[in-house]
Amino acid sequence: MVFSDLLFIFVFLPLFILTYLGGGWLDRRRIAAADGDTLKRPMLWRNLSLTLFSLLFYSWGEPVYVMLMLLAVVINYWCGLAIDAGRSDGMRKLWLIIGVGLDLVILGSFKYLGFFAGALSQIGLEVPDPQIALPIGISFYIFQSISYLTDVYRRLSPVQKSMLDLLLYIAMFPQLIAGPIVRYGTVAEEINHRTVTHADISAGSYRFFIGLGKKVIFANILGEIATQLLGGNLAHLSTAGAWVGIIAFTLQIYFDFSGYSDMAIGLGRSVGFHFPENFNHPYTCNSITDFWRRWHMSLGSFFRDYVYIPMGGNRRHQVLNILTVWFLTGMWHGASWNFILWGLYFGLIIMIEKYTLLRWHLPRVALHIYSLFVIIVGWGLFYFDDFGRLGQFFHAFFGFGEGSGLPLEVESVIVDNLWLWLAAIALCLPLRSRLADAADSMVANSASATGAYALQISRAIISVIILVVSVALLVGATNNAFIYTRF
Repeated sequence: MVFSDLLFIFVFLPLFILTYLGGGWLDRRRIAAADGDTLKRPMLWRNLSLTLFSLLFYSWGEPVYVMLMLLAVVINYWCGLAIDAGRSDGMRKLWLIIGVGLDLVILGSFKYLGFFAGALSQIGLEVPDPQIALPIGISFYIFQSISYLTDVYRRLSPVQKSMLDLLLYIAMFPQLIAGPIVRYGTVAEEINHRTVTHADISAGSYRFFIGLGKKVIFANILGEIATQLLGGNLAHLSTAGAWVGIIAFTLQIYFDFSGYSDMAIGLGRSVGFHFPENFNHPYTCNSITDFWRRWHMSLGSFFRDYVYIPMGGNRRHQVLNILTVWFLTGMWHGASWNFILWGLYFGLIIMIEKYTLLRWHLPRVALHIYSLFVIIVGWGLFYFDDFGRLGQFFHAFFGFGEGSGLPLEVESVIVDNLWLWLAAIALCLPLRSRLADAADSMVANSASATGAYALQISRAIISVIILVVSVALLVGATNNAFIYTRF
């Protein structure tokens, strides 16, 4: 099940809302019965309903692997308690190593065993392929588990003494299968002590529908264009087809992943959780270093704080640290050589930038064009997991494609979807966020409530329009999966 599924929108979500509201009613009765005494878990029933629906959400497509996620919760719960109770730094570190090691064993066994078996077979060592299916979202919840144990060890976050509350943190369905990667310290206090205002529900719902529109109206259609141009026989691919196809994928992956993040952040806020932002208009960047500060920010900050800085950061072995982080970034995205190449490609460019472009005073326009070109080439590496097809693509991409001019197929893709291209490019710019900030500022500075009502009504109208258009496009849709759920 995914957020842009009609079953989720019209069955799962309404049932969850009703159950959650019922949990809120039971919690208020518990608080009233306490007669002024402070309850340790004032949101017990709401949390139970959120946990139950999170497990249902995950088990809808992965019923067997719910047990794997529960195993990870048990491991991290007991290791967290052992770290917190450790009487010496050595004992605390030992339990950290055990916990993180077991997390990595789970991740490695289900995500990378087949890859390593294939690699060994290619060099002549006959190793049977274990044929293990990849559990959805395993990279996200394992990384959250690692961040929990590490922050408890560093005393940056309190240990969670309730296994149910730790399960809620790891299994929470808004961010379970494709992020953002939420650190425990970000939501620790909100698990049992959060408030939800009408403004939270309004803003969260609006953010959800914005994400839905990004996914269904833009990412899905752009994905069809990319598949049409890049999914067939690349031996006859034209240069124009290669460029238009990979630009379509460049836009698709942004709207797909940022759309999911918007929906996750919106759902979280609607129930009182404040998840971190994951995108900040990455295609407006002026360097690849800047791009990766704006793209998948929760993953970037994870590798910075848990790998790069502990290895020495900028203080020592900087080149090794950068290449290690980007090798791991590539591996995180998938057990395939093209992802490793993609990660090292960006790591090498970032390393070069530190000693060249970031020290030069080049025109902003030139830096932007350079950045977009490097990003598009990178998405080519990301898109093709077959090196034969990858070579055919870049042969066409760099001007050696079949034929010349603009083939009819490519021309029709551009002309027939002109509105889509223009709107997609416009939405990659910070125009919407600036308009939203301006509207919020006007309402905040207004002495009348009229402006606030007008803003709420306009957002409600936009949300309804997005919902109606999205539902119309989803009926009979065959390509609706989020790209990042497979990581």
